[in-house]
Amino acid sequence: MQHDIYIYLLLMSAVTLAIRIVPLTLIRGQIKNGFLRSFLFYVPYVTLAVMTFPAITEATQTPVSGALALVFGIGLAWYGASLFKVASACCLVVFLTELVLVA
Repeated sequence: MQHDIYIYLLLMSAVTLAIRIVPLTLIRGQIKNGFLRSFLFYVPYVTLAVMTFPAITEATQTPVSGALALVFGIGLAWYGASLFKVASACCLVVFLTELVLVA
């Protein structure tokens, strides 16, 4: 049973290394395909969104407060507010919404 943990760790490290090494060894030149370049350009943003958006509604006591903060934050960012102002306003929206809904 103890040895299974080491096998799992070895397999996970092999998969992690393969994900990083294989593209570097297979793709040596510059990528010229416009579609593939645009796809690779947006991968970090999509990955961040996939990790962040579920946490927005699950980190609060009610999903409604997270959703309201998301909409409010998008609106502030759209009109050019700084990251600090957006984050502070979203925290305030969550606090006030949960103060009303949970109490």
